[in-house]
Amino acid sequence: MKSLDALDELDRRIIVAMQRDGRASWTAIADAVHSSVATVARRGQQLLADGVMRVAVVPALGSTGQVDSFLIRINCRPATQLDVAAALVRHEDVRFVTLVTGRYDIMAELTVRGGATHYPQLIQQLQSIEGIKRWRSDLIMHVYKVRHDWSRQLFAETMDLPVDDEGSLTMVDADLCEPDHFDEADWDILASLRDDGRVTFQSVADTLGMNESSVRRRFEKMKANRCLDILTLVPAPALGMGAETLLIVKTDPAKLESVAKELCQNPSVRYLAATLDDNSLFCEVITRSTADLHKFITSSLSRLEGVQGWSAAMELLFLKRGFVETPWWRGQVGYDGDKASK
Repeated sequence: MKSLDALDELDRRIIVAMQRDGRASWTAIADAVHSSVATVARRGQQLLADGVMRVAVVPALGSTGQVDSFLIRINCRPATQLDVAAALVRHEDVRFVTLVTGRYDIMAELTVRGGATHYPQLIQQLQSIEGIKRWRSDLIMHVYKVRHDWSRQLFAETMDLPVDDEGSLTMVDADLCEPDHFDEADWDILASLRDDGRVTFQSVADTLGMNESSVRRRFEKMKANRCLDILTLVPAPALGMGAETLLIVKTDPAKLESVAKELCQNPSVRYLAATLDDNSLFCEVITRSTADLHKFITSSLSRLEGVQGWSAAMELLFLKRGFVETPWWRGQVGYDGDKASK
């Protein structure tokens, strides 16, 4: 992967624009970042080729039917953390995987198709992964916020981006897509866009033996119905964000909702959900530095009425997000094999 230190401001602006819409044309991105189309196309294609970022299109959560999600916290035997994490990455029902500091070695999200009653069938398989020493799970009851374009806070005032939009933001009570919104052709289109979310509609049409206009129409309908997610994955340090942190925030039971609404308004909060255990909120925060993290905790979090306390873990290495493996993690740690048991 290209050295993150080699990225300049234009590279970062291109990434920010693509986090808002990973399938935007190079012309639209050039307009947003105030540069020429030729330069933006060349830079953007190089960022993708170097593995600095990856664009993927995936079905929205719930597209295959009822689904419940669990926050998983894992302790591993010494020197097995990467093998265990790699095994979790391979599992199609694992939505995200990250190595962390603190009490646990790995945190992940496991989605259970058909609902929570099917959870025991999955954990029997996953808990048998060689290297796992302790496994703790907690039901995610409600997701308040998911921000895919968290980097917009960096250049929002100097780029031609909407002040806010719902294309990259999931908030309270967002409707889940239902399986009957899809037919076989829709699933084929999504499969063609998973590994390369920027492949052209014409290329997809040629592969599937369809008309380009039909592929485009179906894609736009799925997007309008919130049946797909366009993800632009990028390591936070590429944008100068040096501190990614996961917090379990304990609240007064009667204040959980009000605390959640306050945290949703903070631009540093990328993800926020209510968990079943101990009237808590699971929160992901992205800041420029540990100093900014300290400011968030002391000036924002600690002053919210209803917050009783929190535990926290720094994210060391993100291996999977939104069901998509990140393209950079193996190179970062020199990992050359998946030795853990499936």
